[in-house]
Amino acid sequence: MQNRKIYRTYIGLVFLSLIMTACKLPTLIQKTENTTVPEDFSAETSSASELIDWKSYFQDPNLTALIDSALANNQELNITLMEIAIAQNEVQDKKGEYLPFLNLNGGSGVEKVGRYTSQGANDANTDIAPGKEFPEPLGDFIFAANVSWEVDIWKKLRNAKKAAYMRYLSTVEGKNFMVTNLIAEIANSYYELLALDNQLMILNQNIEIQTNALNIVRLQKQSAKVTQLPVTRFEAFVLNTKSQIPLIKQQIIETENKINFLVGRFPQPIQRNAEDFVNLNPSKLSIGKPSQLLENRPDIKQSELELEAAKLDVQVAKAQFYPSLGINANLGLQAFNPAYFIKAPESILFSLAGDLMAPLVNRNGIKANYKSANAKQIQAIYDYEQTILNAYMEVANQVANIDNLTESYQLKSQEVEVLNQSVTISNSLFMSARADYMEVLLTQEEVLESRFELIETKKSQMNAMVNIYKSLGGGWR
Repeated sequence: MQNRKIYRTYIGLVFLSLIMTACKLPTLIQKTENTTVPEDFSAETSSASELIDWKSYFQDPNLTALIDSALANNQELNITLMEIAIAQNEVQDKKGEYLPFLNLNGGSGVEKVGRYTSQGANDANTDIAPGKEFPEPLGDFIFAANVSWEVDIWKKLRNAKKAAYMRYLSTVEGKNFMVTNLIAEIANSYYELLALDNQLMILNQNIEIQTNALNIVRLQKQSAKVTQLPVTRFEAFVLNTKSQIPLIKQQIIETENKINFLVGRFPQPIQRNAEDFVNLNPSKLSIGKPSQLLENRPDIKQSELELEAAKLDVQVAKAQFYPSLGINANLGLQAFNPAYFIKAPESILFSLAGDLMAPLVNRNGIKANYKSANAKQIQAIYDYEQTILNAYMEVANQVANIDNLTESYQLKSQEVEVLNQSVTISNSLFMSARADYMEVLLTQEEVLESRFELIETKKSQMNAMVNIYKSLGGGWR
């Protein structure tokens, strides 16, 4: 009796020492995420921003049709949807780990041991019933239920499930961010396509003007008013302008195919109306307060959820230091003949066992995992802060960009108007021999460049409209 008490005391001290040892955890790096942002994007007071549906924001029906098709057929987006499904299944997997496992077991077998063995000799002399020897060979039939359960004392399994759920939500936000980027990329490519169409129209218009000037110079040459040199220079200028047309056409083909790729289809013409491109006015958005970025930007939400998952991973790694309690139970029927299943309680089998295990030898590996989880948490904090900073910078840049592009477009429009007048004036002066051909060529070249720059400025305006929409987190609701 005394020996039994000493044995129990010894076992208790062993487990107590294991628990006390597990409580001596490594020191972790401590850092708290900083989510403060300036109060305003600019000195002006801004109203609250609201997420607007992309169908309401983009008015061009051809563009909205492309976006609608891309949201259904874009391969990268569909790959992301499958990643969401995988993350959802991982949540279910983690949820099942902290619930009891119930298994049903049915089986049969037969065994014959040698008579001249200790077991065989013993069986031969044992009657299972009066006048009957032990069956030979011996059958074995079993039908039982087995329950195994790791008691989640330290919330290790539940925290792992929560971390998987956070990562599932993170993949959803990642999909939302991808949708926003996809919409923006299609819109920017669409406006680039319209700009290229307008540049092609400008080239054709300029070629017509230059050809008319060339014909005039040729007539003057025939009447001996000018030499062959102006004729040659005008011909070279017309050819130079014509040489730009194949390059623009190639850019149009590549931009169309880029859009087709985003839409998830093979090359085909893109429906569009490029004639009113220069008259497009960018849609206006209420910028709102910077703090609203934390609510509207999917990438910020994604980083925040990844951070929460990383914090839970630290708790899961911490729980590895503590003892784990497992419970196993069996209940069923077993006999050498199925007919004896009905004979209870002789055919009933049951067992109940509990295991308490604590790490002792491999603590260095557990410490390493614990420190790694902590380092990944700190990494997630920096990533979260960087995402917030990047979002603020994107909006601040686009706010300034929209204002500056508006002013630039107005000035560039005035420049084009003035240069168009100069073309008319230079042609008149050349016809009256008060200006030489170089002034005419130079003026035509300047107006061509300025009209190209005007189209580029308009494209930049439309791109800024798209980018501010993306920067504010719109496009996925």
